[in-house]
Amino acid sequence: MRRAALAAIAMALTLGACSATSGSDRPLVVVTTNILGDVVEQVLGDQADVTVLMPPDSDPHSSEISAKQAAMMGDADLIVSNGLGLEEGLQQHLDRAEEAGAPVLVAGDHVDVVPYAAGDAEGADDPHFWTDPATMVDVVDALEERAAEVDGIDAARLERDATAYRAELTALDTQMTAAFAAIPPERRALVTNHHVFGYLAHRYDFRVVGAVIPGGTTLAAPSAADLRDLSEAVSTAGVSTIFAESSQPDRLVQVLADEARIDVDVVELFTESLTEKDGGAETYLQMMRANTQRIAAGLTR
Repeated sequence: MRRAALAAIAMALTLGACSATSGSDRPLVVVTTNILGDVVEQVLGDQADVTVLMPPDSDPHSSEISAKQAAMMGDADLIVSNGLGLEEGLQQHLDRAEEAGAPVLVAGDHVDVVPYAAGDAEGADDPHFWTDPATMVDVVDALEERAAEVDGIDAARLERDATAYRAELTALDTQMTAAFAAIPPERRALVTNHHVFGYLAHRYDFRVVGAVIPGGTTLAAPSAADLRDLSEAVSTAGVSTIFAESSQPDRLVQVLADEARIDVDVVELFTESLTEKDGGAETYLQMMRANTQRIAAGLTR
């Protein structure tokens, strides 16, 4: 019995030490996508324990979570989601957590929404607002305002970190503007494997010619008619480079080679997700800089 008591005391001390070092005394912020997760971490720093539900190199349209992660959402001091229909596999969990009283920030509620300009989803709200860094400034504004209401967050420090990150986003916007200005207007034509660049096109004066998957989600599949239409659109626009998400380039290449019969270059971009370490897009800023360089190079070669 004495040994059992000593073991129980040791276990209690161990658990206490783990609790003290795990940061559990800080607010818990749960974020759905890893792109928004990076932004939240940049703005909140170590003022909160930030848990990102979607792992690197994942597809937010099809991502799902475990029962443990779903339960964690109910304990969060703040849940940050993309909204606008992006998190199709998580929406039921988000709705349940919000109905239970969890504080929620839906980033898409705080941006000037751009509708899809083409495809099956034409006219519907486009959730891919992160392709425009100026729109992400609006997201940071909303995050700063909402996080300031969370117990345990130092408002002055939050304002300092949010201001610093907004400056980085503004610098990124300036870099992208300069890089894209070097592309002749007639060559600013974008074709991807699904419609993801509406906000970038809107801000930097690109034309969205088409997409292999004509909708706004990766869960759909192109029909033979869709591929014929894409082939005709690409030929008419004189497109020489098509951009594919880094998670699905092989599929796009195969579709084009086997069905569309178009002779084009295919360039990978990071569009739906950040990558693992050393993957080329560990952070949102890295992702957008890499995409900018690849788009500029692909459309000027």
